[in-house]
Amino acid sequence: MIHPTAVIDAGAELDSSVEVGPFAVIGADVSIGAGTSVGPHAVLKGPMRIGRDNRIFQFASVGENPQDKKYGGESTWLEIGDRNQIREFATLHRGTVQDKGVTRIGNDNLFMAYTHVAHDCVIGDHVIMANAASLGGHVEIYDWVILGGFTIVHQFCRIGAHAFCAMGSVLSRDVPPYVTVGGHPAEPHGINAEGLKRRGFSADAIQAIKRAYRALYLANLRRDQAVERIRGMSDDAPELQMLLDFIATSTRSIVR
Repeated sequence: MIHPTAVIDAGAELDSSVEVGPFAVIGADVSIGAGTSVGPHAVLKGPMRIGRDNRIFQFASVGENPQDKKYGGESTWLEIGDRNQIREFATLHRGTVQDKGVTRIGNDNLFMAYTHVAHDCVIGDHVIMANAASLGGHVEIYDWVILGGFTIVHQFCRIGAHAFCAMGSVLSRDVPPYVTVGGHPAEPHGINAEGLKRRGFSADAIQAIKRAYRALYLANLRRDQAVERIRGMSDDAPELQMLLDFIATSTRSIVR
């Protein structure tokens, strides 16, 4: 299962079912779970834990030192869950001691070619980053987010669950759950209704989210006024509580 030209440090721990392609390099303190494959010329650097059934394609760089001038060689981590696909030339970096010391990747995510996940990012489950989408440090991406190709996310931003960012979006503020954004700088363009349908949201739930969007973006209300109006809707639409919680904890403000 391991090609004879692969270079694997004696301090790495690989399940017996792991496949490693030609000329791949796996460093010390890398742990790889069952069913994962590592393609030709991929480079994996620890400390790092990788779960089950991931597929790391050729020329990916996973677990490299953070691109942060404050980084001084400290032992920081990258943690990757299960069933992720990391495509060609993607780069995923470890954390820094100035933050949590770890970059965390959940399950069932797709990182297309040339995507970049910087230090201390937290990515949930079922996230898609299309070609060349890039995250600055300390970014949080919640479940089921889609980032279109060449999307750029400023450090410390958060993107809420089920949000959709169109190709070439440039984000310097938080994107609330369910919202579609696009442009440079990114602006709101409705809700991700098609994505919500695909994930089993009821017609009533989608209508409630649309009403909340109109309150937040189209009713000429201050943010606090819009939040109060949405709170009044949330008793009959529990899906709105996630939106309210996200807005309440935003530190960079939200796209508006």
